[in-house]
Amino acid sequence: MYYIAGLALPLPPTQAVEGLVVLTTFRFLQSTISRMRAIAPVAKAEAGTIRTLPTTFVGKVVSPVHGVAGFIAPVTYLLCVTVNRFMQPGWMQRMSLPHNYMHQEAEVALRVAACASTFVLLGFMGHALKHLGNQWHGIGRREKPKLVQTGPYAVVRHPLYIAVLIQEALFSVMFWSYAPLVGLGIVAAAFAIKMPIEVSIVSS
Repeated sequence: MYYIAGLALPLPPTQAVEGLVVLTTFRFLQSTISRMRAIAPVAKAEAGTIRTLPTTFVGKVVSPVHGVAGFIAPVTYLLCVTVNRFMQPGWMQRMSLPHNYMHQEAEVALRVAACASTFVLLGFMGHALKHLGNQWHGIGRREKPKLVQTGPYAVVRHPLYIAVLIQEALFSVMFWSYAPLVGLGIVAAAFAIKMPIEVSIVSS
């Protein structure tokens, strides 16, 4: 039971929690994809096409690697849990985080809090993309490059990378699963490889 303002509230059924996570995951994917599709043509029109691209094999594959690693867990969760009537399939439950270290109420509260944090993070990512503007690119140097130093970029060099890593950690709590942590490790390693490549291309 939850107690809010002295009122005892029943624990949300499992399907309700999974439903909330599914909706949050869908919103994250939909928002991310739509923003990328919207900003790409604007960047091309205002800052020109990408003229300089990585020449090494690692430089060419690092972006697809972190893209796939970051999306595979949420897409798999979204499809499988929805098809399974908002219940995690047995094979997915075998990758669950431990259930015996806290009460179920605390676990549910953490998952709901992670969903709420995702919407906050989406707002931050939108703010960062607004400042990045026409300098957005996968990995490359546009015809009219410039160093973005406003908004979040005045504080950290790669705010979107940080947001993606935080979101992977939030997915682990939302899904209550180890699986997104694997993606987090791959994405973090890919970013560590990608950042110096980006710097060398932009400064060339």
